[in-house]
Amino acid sequence: MSTNLHPMLNVAIKAARAAGAIINRAALDVEAVRVSQKQLNDFVTEVDVASERAIIETLLTAYPQHGILAEESGREHGSKTSEFVWIIDPLDGTTNFIHGFPVYCISIALSVRGKIEQAVIYDPTRNDLFTATKGRGAFLNERRIRVSKRTRMAECLISTGFPFRPGDNFQNYLALMGDVMQRAAGVRRPGAAALDLAYVAAGFTDAFFETGLSIWDVAAGSLLVTEAGGLVGNFTGEADFLEQRECLAGNPRIYGQMVSIISKYSKFAPAGEKAALRQAGIDADNAPVVEAAAADAPAAEPADASDTPKHD
Repeated sequence: MSTNLHPMLNVAIKAARAAGAIINRAALDVEAVRVSQKQLNDFVTEVDVASERAIIETLLTAYPQHGILAEESGREHGSKTSEFVWIIDPLDGTTNFIHGFPVYCISIALSVRGKIEQAVIYDPTRNDLFTATKGRGAFLNERRIRVSKRTRMAECLISTGFPFRPGDNFQNYLALMGDVMQRAAGVRRPGAAALDLAYVAAGFTDAFFETGLSIWDVAAGSLLVTEAGGLVGNFTGEADFLEQRECLAGNPRIYGQMVSIISKYSKFAPAGEKAALRQAGIDADNAPVVEAAAADAPAAEPADASDTPKHD
């Protein structure tokens, strides 16, 4: 651990590397990993649970009075009243992991009085460590990173995530994707939102957008993006987005252009823009009628802040 880093960031790095070691060991024989299904297309493994346990133990050993908000255990651990809350995704990209597709990561953020101040995203397959402390910049393996400098959408590589749960608004997302794909050089769907945000911060991609995300998917990545000189918010460009379940990030020029393209698909879009979409047969607020082939799929259980369905 570096002596130049904020001490809380150093502890988060220690926690992320401990979790990464667990994940890498399990990846050597991924077919032996026990998998359960929280709902259709939404998986959790014993590795998620073990990774989360290692992270929480490391963090609370150093800071026993801090709070914890974790994907698998919610607020079960740590203080319920602390102004310091660690927001944890122990394995973002679980579906990738259980298929042996090497795109997944660990995401750890520290919220202080509601503001994200520390961030770690660790890719154990590449040993890539993304870190940020508020006001101190963003780094990849101790090298300063910046968002890309591209200014034309036609030259940009955009990342996203596809809807995958019963009840998701596929029609809305297909229309949104069509609008973006016609303007960009390429669109990619890696399957781990935290890593997508880290890649925007590093300039590997120029922008990222997705709906249905939970706070643990975006907390650490949002700080990386802003500390790397980028912008992050909801589809209408509003910065208070962490719990709104839609996220847009990019370099400043492309972010502005993306807002102009996708804002009408936001659930926060002005009524006039939503009306125009509905005239085109697209409802930005509500999912389309489920086709008969999907009608028998099990319904998702209601979720609260501690068990919101995970990003895959």
